[in-house]
Amino acid sequence: MSGEETDWGNKILFLPAAKNMSMLVVESSPWNANNFGIPYPTYFHPAKDSEVFEWQERMRSLERKWLFSFAGAPRPDNPKSIRGQIIDQCRNSKVGKLLECDFGESKCHAPSSIMQMFQGSLFCLQPQGDSYTRRSAFDSMLAGCIPVFFHPGSAYTQYTWHLPKNFTTYSVFIPEDDIRKRNVSIEERLLQIPPEQVKVMRENVINLIPGLIYADPRSELETLKDAFDVSVQAIIDKVTRLRKNMIEGRTEYDNFVEENSWKYALLEEGQREAGGHVWDPFFSKPKPGEDSSSDSNGGTTISADAAKNSWKSEQRDKTQ
Repeated sequence: MSGEETDWGNKILFLPAAKNMSMLVVESSPWNANNFGIPYPTYFHPAKDSEVFEWQERMRSLERKWLFSFAGAPRPDNPKSIRGQIIDQCRNSKVGKLLECDFGESKCHAPSSIMQMFQGSLFCLQPQGDSYTRRSAFDSMLAGCIPVFFHPGSAYTQYTWHLPKNFTTYSVFIPEDDIRKRNVSIEERLLQIPPEQVKVMRENVINLIPGLIYADPRSELETLKDAFDVSVQAIIDKVTRLRKNMIEGRTEYDNFVEENSWKYALLEEGQREAGGHVWDPFFSKPKPGEDSSSDSNGGTTISADAAKNSWKSEQRDKTQ
């Protein structure tokens, strides 16, 4: 979270030399301008266009018997996590499917178990993981399952190169606080969406698949652009704009504020200044020395201690 030596992790992104780089990462910071989110790699690495088209057709034809599903574990060490409430709602629903992930041996470690569940679900619940997003969001979209997000940082502010800015076309957004305060039934909320709209949303998700996957590097897709192609083109476009602005003696944005970096990717063509945004409360940055779990707005993710514990758990899983 910072360039302090005492903070968890390393400070490579804060080094002066790194400030002038464009870094492509599976999870970007909403407060720093030099890193850009690209999709997590999924299980599918096609070698040719036909494999992608066949996969998309298969996802269209699947029978989806579950209204919604969730694969994940609770976060008892993180008081701001809504996973406990989501798990409870899945357990208490006759149209919800739950794949509980715990330490040690778990069906969550088997790609077939996760993908079968996603492929049999209309909606896939994607709360924050150990950070704003998690790989599961991309696995679910690969399965043609409509993602349900609870924090805008999970997808909408990060993957603007690969996902539509109009997030309502392919996903459902339920604010975390509505779940935390038990004001919303996920089942009721999803049942309110007309079947025809669900069909259109699922088709939109399936159409997004080519740009979210990474093709087999030993081959090359003929007509489709995969996540790598999309990312490289976006960087080329960024450099082109930068050069053009330098020639014209201008900057890309007026009154640029790096701490508001997440807002600039959401601007429409021609907009040069980011003002107030409805999602501001979600991204209130913790002050130096402040534990992010104490943020009353739910704007930040887990604390450094929780991050360390998560890392230790991963290492323990690998040894079992």
